[in-house]
Amino acid sequence: MQPMLKITALILCLLLFSIASGTEKQKDFSIAPTLKNGEKWNIGYYQGGDFENYYEYLKSSVQGLMTLGWIEDTPIPEFKNQSTHLFWKWLSTKAESRYIRFLDDAYYTADWDKESRKVTSEKLIKRLSGSKDIDLIIAMGTWAGKDLANNKHQVNTLVMSTSNPIMSRIIKSNEDSGYDHVHARVDPLRYERQVRIFYAMVKFKKLGVAYEDTSAGRSYAAIDLIEKVAKEKNFEVVRCLTKSDIADKELANKSVTGCFEKLFQSVDAIYVTVQGGVNSKTLPKLVKMALDKKVPTFSQMGSKEVRKGILLSISRKGGYKAIGNYFATVFARIFNGAKPRELSQVFEEDQNFAINLKTAELIGFYLHADIIAAADEIYHEIEAPLPDP
Repeated sequence: MQPMLKITALILCLLLFSIASGTEKQKDFSIAPTLKNGEKWNIGYYQGGDFENYYEYLKSSVQGLMTLGWIEDTPIPEFKNQSTHLFWKWLSTKAESRYIRFLDDAYYTADWDKESRKVTSEKLIKRLSGSKDIDLIIAMGTWAGKDLANNKHQVNTLVMSTSNPIMSRIIKSNEDSGYDHVHARVDPLRYERQVRIFYAMVKFKKLGVAYEDTSAGRSYAAIDLIEKVAKEKNFEVVRCLTKSDIADKELANKSVTGCFEKLFQSVDAIYVTVQGGVNSKTLPKLVKMALDKKVPTFSQMGSKEVRKGILLSISRKGGYKAIGNYFATVFARIFNGAKPRELSQVFEEDQNFAINLKTAELIGFYLHADIIAAADEIYHEIEAPLPDP
């Protein structure tokens, strides 16, 4: 087998490899719409702050509930800046359902402020443990998951959009949340697959990683998995510490661009991790730096960043539809009597391999025809205009 064919085979194997099936048979709980003793089920929402993925998770879950018949099927409007708050307002006033209610006064956010997080989480837990007017709370992201995965309340808690809920100490293990009322979806090998594929393609000696040095930040960046692969493949992880989960977005942005400037001086590849300072405003700058230094990059986020000039990524096949359908069935089973802890937390989505050929051309990265043939998403141009030097 030729070297490039070996890499192609490895990529395909890594994309297919999993430790559990996303279609794993659940315990026998119905997903049919039902009422709570003749009344609607009340749903609440809590997030650490605004983040692009949070809106997509919420939207896809609502669409999944529409597919199952829990909500009347209706077009969802576009909301400015993909605001979960505006979306929740629409859900609480416009979404029609005979079975569930999105409570208008049960939307909570800490706005990435530590003091606000303390006040908001205490207020919410007091409500959950006292008034009993919420039947299920969506804990969106790592901050929310950590704040609500405890015994301070017993309300059904569905944790969404966490990079590594085990490392974040939200849940006990892949198989067991540790709390009867808590469920957090996991894809144990997703980020390990990404790093292995990146290494197979580039064979870097020094991999740059920028992340916030907090429990949540290390979890977002999957540092433990990067270190695992680094030890096995004998490459060095070059770190730079950023600010991510903070209210000051300009500071988060500057910390990321500053880190990338430093990393590009000494590394031969960068793993672009999910964090507050990697966004539509900073990404064109990061891409331009990579092009100028001719350094390969891999997006942890997915193909959206490959469209904008990151070299490689693994993305969700079909967008967020599969994950939304998965969470909709979890909602449905809980409302039909399941304890969140009883339901499988492991769900591994089908994945696409994405490449930006224009980026490869500009950095002088040669792609064999077999590698291109293995890609599911191929971008021939860089979508966003590059910033002025």
